[in-house]
Order: sequence, then C-alpha cells, then structure tokens
Amino acid sequence: MACDGGKKKKKKDPETAKDTTKTEATTKKNAHPKLSREVLSDIVKSIPSPLEISFLIKDLGIQYDKKLLNSADNISSYNTNYKKALNLGIYSTDLGYANIYEQTQDALYYLNSVKEMADGLNIGQFFDFKTIKRLATKSNNLDSLLLETNTNLEKINDHLQDIGRADLTILILTGGWLESLYITCEIAKKSPNELLNNRIGEQKIILEQLLLLLSFYEELPNVKNLIVDLNKLQKIYENVKIDFQYNDPTTTTKKDEDNNEILIVDDNTSTKINFTADDLNKILQTSKEIRGKIIN
Repeated sequence: MACDGGKKKKKKDPETAKDTTKTEATTKKNAHPKLSREVLSDIVKSIPSPLEISFLIKDLGIQYDKKLLNSADNISSYNTNYKKALNLGIYSTDLGYANIYEQTQDALYYLNSVKEMADGLNIGQFFDFKTIKRLATKSNNLDSLLLETNTNLEKINDHLQDIGRADLTILILTGGWLESLYITCEIAKKSPNELLNNRIGEQKIILEQLLLLLSFYEELPNVKNLIVDLNKLQKIYENVKIDFQYNDPTTTTKKDEDNNEILIVDDNTSTKINFTADDLNKILQTSKEIRGKIIN
C-alpha cells in the first residue's frame, strides 16, 4: 500500500540518520492500517450465523449427533483469552445446534459453557442469558434466537473495540465459523448431500473474510499460528470454484399480525459450486485438525 506515490525522498542529514533503524522499525510495526469499527462491523454482519446451517441440517432430516460437539469437560484447560474467545464461538455454535434440534438438556449444558467463557473474557454482561435460556428451551424460535445472538455480538464487538481488543471479536467469530464448518463436513461425509456440499463450498468466501480480519492482528503469536493453519485450509479451497448466476428478483406480499401488507423481495441470485469428493475430504481433515488444536 504506497502512501507517498512518486515523490522523491529527501536526503537525510547526519542527525536524522542516527534514528533510521528505530524509525524504520516503528514504521514497519505500524505499517498495517488500523481496522476501523465500521469495517469490522460490516464484515461481522455479512458472515452468516452458524444457526442457519444447523437449521438446514435438521431440515434435511439428518439426526442429531451430540458426539460432534465440543465437551464442556474441556473448559478448565481454556486459560488464555485466545482459547476462551475461540471456544466461546465454538460453544455458541454447539448451543445453537442443540437448540434447533430441541435438545433442551444439551442446550442448557452449552448455555452454561457459553456463560463461563463469556464471564472469563469479562463480557458476560453483554449476554442476556435469561432470554437465551428461554429461547433455548423452546422450539420454533430460530428467528428470535438469531436476532438475540446478533444483538449480543454487536454489543460485544462495540465493547471490545472500545477497549482495543477487537481481536477477541474476530476470534469468537472464527471459532463459531470453524465449528459450523466441521459439523457440516462430518455430516456431509456420513450423509452425502449436494445442498450441504454447496454450503461447504461457499465457506471459501467467509474464510477469505476471516483471514482478512485476522491479518490485522498477525503480530500476536497465537493469531499468527492460527493464520498459518487457516492458510492451509484456504489452499485447499483454491480448488473450489464458485460461479454466481444472477436472476432478476421477484416480489411477493403477505400480511403481518396487524393485517398490514408487507412487501417481500426474493433475491434469485444462485451459485454453482464445483469441487471434488477429495477436496471435501481434505477440507474435513484440515478443519478437524485446526479445531483439535483449539479445543484440546
């Protein structure tokens, strides 16, 4: 990213030259542009909630499988903010998965895990656990749970931005996304389905966004290692081809509870995903390895 274009460099005088090393080191350290609140907020909102893929999996008639989820017995080993943030994302995905399958006991089990991770990061005050508990113990609440989850994440993001720890927001997002990808891959391997394969293929775009966000914090050793691992996954995703097919949107109307007419616009843009069974297996294995480093 060039800042001075084609300007000629001025000759340094001897006194200025003495500080060259220090100045260049400082410049290099601060060369990465600061991640703005607006950019992070926009990308956070653009990343689909893991709840949506869990709903799709259930809608396909695939049975609930608790063995896929991260055990709360691992919580005691998450003693750094890095591990707590990633596993907060993972447990949040597990909570959504259990809730959508109406597994009330498991949902409460993972709700406690989410609370413990959030409290450990000093962001528990931004979770309305009373509301989440009510939603997590009743069926047909996907829209409400999505709204509550997104609202909580926005509050957390604002707070972490304010205290200069936006990296934790990105780690929470990454953990949730990785858990969702892992679950989807495991299920697609056992119950091959074109719709699930397409969802896995579409994660190429989300991975690129997450890597972009993480790159702002690559000077942090743990984040740097995570980027190295996710780059391995991105390398596999290079074989995934995504073709967007644009179709004109259609509109319909429906009545709300107060008998008001609501206009609904359906985006008919579709995507065609192309990748092999070998690619799918490599995505599964690599995501499983990365997840293993996070949860163990």
